[in-house]
Amino acid sequence: MADNTSPDTLSVAVLGTGIMGAAMARNLAAAGLDVRAWNRTRARAEPLVADGVRVTGSPAEAVDGAEVVLTMLLDGAAVLDALRQAAGALPPGALLLQMSTVGTDGLAPLARFADEHRLRFVDAPVLGTKVNAEKAELTVLAAGPQDVRERAARVFDIVGSTTRWVGEDGASGAASRLKLVINSWVLTVVNGTGEALALAEGLGVDPRDFLAAVAGGALDLPYLRLKSELILADNYPASFTVSAARKDARLITEAAREAGVRMDLVAADAERLRRAEEQGHGHKDAAAAYFASFDG
Repeated sequence: MADNTSPDTLSVAVLGTGIMGAAMARNLAAAGLDVRAWNRTRARAEPLVADGVRVTGSPAEAVDGAEVVLTMLLDGAAVLDALRQAAGALPPGALLLQMSTVGTDGLAPLARFADEHRLRFVDAPVLGTKVNAEKAELTVLAAGPQDVRERAARVFDIVGSTTRWVGEDGASGAASRLKLVINSWVLTVVNGTGEALALAEGLGVDPRDFLAAVAGGALDLPYLRLKSELILADNYPASFTVSAARKDARLITEAAREAGVRMDLVAADAERLRRAEEQGHGHKDAAAAYFASFDG
């Protein structure tokens, strides 16, 4: 394929083109960046070719010559595996933007890998839904040194609408710790919504009456509305899957245990997500944890 990019075009390798990564790659390409992408299941990345993204067969091919490497994979183990596959082709001095939710334990091996391979490391998990990713309205939670922030911003400002820098050292885990705190609240709202609607069904209450009663008041919030509509429509296109939510519940629980904090609600959330996954809803949006309220 001919390289039609200009010499000053930023070259970005996106490792992981799932729900969020695909939208991010598409937006980066639309902004004129040289984007190459790899996904474990290549067929899921192929549609990005129509958006100007070069889809590669391996992580090493994706990162070869890249100035920025962006990872958006399920967890720390998946990110580390992809980076190890790419190790021989990673250019020293490249900027590694770790944008997955990997937790505190999952972050440390990634920071060590970056140091061993002379990469500049930024911990930058994102906050938002599939729609936010598609509209380039993600919130980026970032930790990294001052001298790489301008380069990082060339990516963050395309995939997101807000970047919140929370630390000077990506290896400190400041951004990933904040993401765990936020996701503990996300899990509380998702599962609380499902339980409230399940209780309404069980008691013979119209769930629309519940939503109308709290509308516009202190108990109302957009995420309640968003997840309620999925449940009421019995349609669960994935923005944040049951399985991914269960993974995050585990990361939160592990980090909390190390910090000496009991997370009773997250433990209950994890159990609901486990039941929903066993019922066959793991690939659906986390709102499908609603089904954990019922047998079968």
